[in-house]
Amino acid sequence: MSRIGKKPVELPAGVSAQISGQTIEVKGPKGTRNFTANDDVEITLDGNVITVKPRGNSKRARQQWGMSRTMVANLVQGVSQGFRKDLELVGVGYRAAMAGNTLKLSLGYSHEVNFEAPQGVTITTPKQTEIAIEGIDQQLVGQVAANIREWRQPEPYKGKGIRYKDEYIFRKEGKKK
Repeated sequence: MSRIGKKPVELPAGVSAQISGQTIEVKGPKGTRNFTANDDVEITLDGNVITVKPRGNSKRARQQWGMSRTMVANLVQGVSQGFRKDLELVGVGYRAAMAGNTLKLSLGYSHEVNFEAPQGVTITTPKQTEIAIEGIDQQLVGQVAANIREWRQPEPYKGKGIRYKDEYIFRKEGKKK
């Protein structure tokens, strides 16, 4: 039995859901998202509660059960609260600034790195060394954060680079004479 799959997903105030076949569409104050579930699971809407149940007892049905429930819960959270990833730049001269829809990064290269923000994601720079990425799609927000971080990953000796706000960088000791 899936411990995650057993939990029902409650819809907060201002969020509505509609099920047609295997597709669920969730509307909320931040936007609309939909998810098409596998045929191995059954999604039902009872008033204000969405439940996901497996069809049959096959291994695949049980695998899809918890994953489908989590996807539905992420839809609900995305349209009601949204998702956010915070990055921080550590290093001398490392800076970030927004210019329209383009994130301009100074990362110690001979040129400035320009990162175009994709549709559905909002990038802001509260400080020169902080980047905030927000959106209603958890996968897209995480992928954008990973793409930005890829330009200069944190290195283990001085810790310089782009890191997630709550990330711990394992530091190594340098050479000894």
